[in-house]
Amino acid sequence: MFKAIIIDKKDGNYTATLDEVSEQELMPGDVDIEVLYSTLNYKDALAITGKSPVVRSFPMIPGIDFVGKVSASNHSDYERGQLVILNGWGVGEKHWGGLAQKARVNGEWLVPVPANFEPKDAMAIGTAGYTAMLCIMALERHGVTPEQGEILVTGAAGGVGSVAIAILSKLGFSVTALSGRVEQESQFLKQLGAQNVIHRSELEGVGKPLAKERWAGVVDVVGSHVLANACAGTKYGGVVTACGLAGGMDFPATVAPFILRGVTLAGIDSVMSPKALRLEAWQRLASDLDLNKLGVIAHEIPLAEAISTAADLLNGKVRGRIIVDINA
Repeated sequence: MFKAIIIDKKDGNYTATLDEVSEQELMPGDVDIEVLYSTLNYKDALAITGKSPVVRSFPMIPGIDFVGKVSASNHSDYERGQLVILNGWGVGEKHWGGLAQKARVNGEWLVPVPANFEPKDAMAIGTAGYTAMLCIMALERHGVTPEQGEILVTGAAGGVGSVAIAILSKLGFSVTALSGRVEQESQFLKQLGAQNVIHRSELEGVGKPLAKERWAGVVDVVGSHVLANACAGTKYGGVVTACGLAGGMDFPATVAPFILRGVTLAGIDSVMSPKALRLEAWQRLASDLDLNKLGVIAHEIPLAEAISTAADLLNGKVRGRIIVDINA
């Protein structure tokens, strides 16, 4: 038996509880993992609270990422004792996830932990940090350089935003952080490397098709009006990466930024991203993220607190990353 958070839905009642599960109940896979740490992401919070239909089948163990040690393997790339990371692939949505002491998954979903990372480092970064790296790699692929001007990071005090700021600042970019909690978070965001901090209200209202050219690039996790106004304020030839919907799934924009300024809107999907891109992203994180900043970005909770913390995350009361110590 092992401990796990179990989400279930019976007779219309949606529940999330900490319970014990038999190892024989694990879903199919060719690699067994002793989970060391998971995290609490926005999607995990939606799943635990039932605020959005994230979970595709019941019962479900949430947790879209984890780091752990291989305990058994029928996959040629992995052997017993090896440290591995999992991000996405529908884990925590349709396949049992990381908020549990054990997991069984498809080996093709795994990547090895970079040599200079401790297991806890990997989850201080987690899916949010890996997504941030995918956004930055997309900016680079489209030719955005520090010399071209400021990068806007929205939802800056959250998981994606905080890691994005830390990486961008190390790479030499000037970063403007957008947050709804400027008074509380300004010092934190500048400690990560943001040069400027502005309030979310500057971009969350109904805007014009085009605004003053401000940003060479954007990392957006908010969506809705914030994304539309970010596009409207992006410089000629700039690039906007979209990876989240914390403010809504709608996109109330016009084509003006794209056809009059040549702005590129690049969608970022971390869930089904190809393995080669994942490996590149994790190697880039190993070289381009100052690991000393992880202590500022992340804090740790035991598995027993994950359910109660989920509501706080959705209510904007959580800063940075949440590491879940599965065995605490």
